[in-house]
Amino acid sequence: MGEVVMFSEEELREMSGVKRGVDHIEVTCGCTSHRYGDAVGRLRVFMNGELEITCECTPGCQEGTLSPSLFEKHSGRETARKWKNNVWVIVNGKKVPLCKTVLLKYHNEASKNANAAQRSQNGRASHRDEFVCCTRCNKERRFRLRTKEECQVHHDAVADVNWKCADLPYDKITCDDEEERASRRIAAAKLAPTSPEMLNLES
Repeated sequence: MGEVVMFSEEELREMSGVKRGVDHIEVTCGCTSHRYGDAVGRLRVFMNGELEITCECTPGCQEGTLSPSLFEKHSGRETARKWKNNVWVIVNGKKVPLCKTVLLKYHNEASKNANAAQRSQNGRASHRDEFVCCTRCNKERRFRLRTKEECQVHHDAVADVNWKCADLPYDKITCDDEEERASRRIAAAKLAPTSPEMLNLES
């Protein structure tokens, strides 16, 4: 079975560490922390839009395969939750954010298709708010699911066995804050329509 041509030679020219697989391409990537320096890894881009990073920050790193947002967090990046800007690849010897390369083409297309599939009969998307329990105080915290980025934030929180209130990227909350009232949590089970403006945000 031959390799699938996902990107042209011209699109990947000058990009470091390029390897072509049967259903993906692989390049060298990284994320920089002002405190810890560069964490380097191998980014795999699949035709279905999935992105995987194998961390190579140290020879003995046990993290294995991570999503870009978890790799960003693992690297110790101070301004996390903006992986498209913070995770970089090397092009012509310079660090270039993923958002400024062609590598997100399939990811962005998959996100747009997912948003279209979630539209209700009146043509507007609907999402339920979800809650994640803090591992320190056992209080449940609300996660809005209006955009693809917010859905990714919720997905990563569910996958993080040590998630705590302070990790919530919006609505600055600590374990000392009161838990949301039960009546509001019940109301969150109702579908909340996503505005057309939010649908047009870049995923």
